[in-house]
Amino acid sequence: MLRDNDSMLRRLHELRSEHRDLDTVIDRLSLEPMDQLQIQRLKKRKLVLKDEIAWIENRLIPDNIA
Repeated sequence: MLRDNDSMLRRLHELRSEHRDLDTVIDRLSLEPMDQLQIQRLKKRKLVLKDEIAWIENRLIPDNIA
């Protein structure tokens, strides 16, 4: 998948940006009577992004607890 730090950092930036964008979209859709299924799908996508962000962060900043 992602090997070097540069590509991991680039991907991390993309994921964080998409996560922020989804926050904005979900907030706007929540203000209007909208399809709740669509909002639910966006929230699931946000959780997937959060997991991938955490995975990359763990690879970039390893635990040094000995």
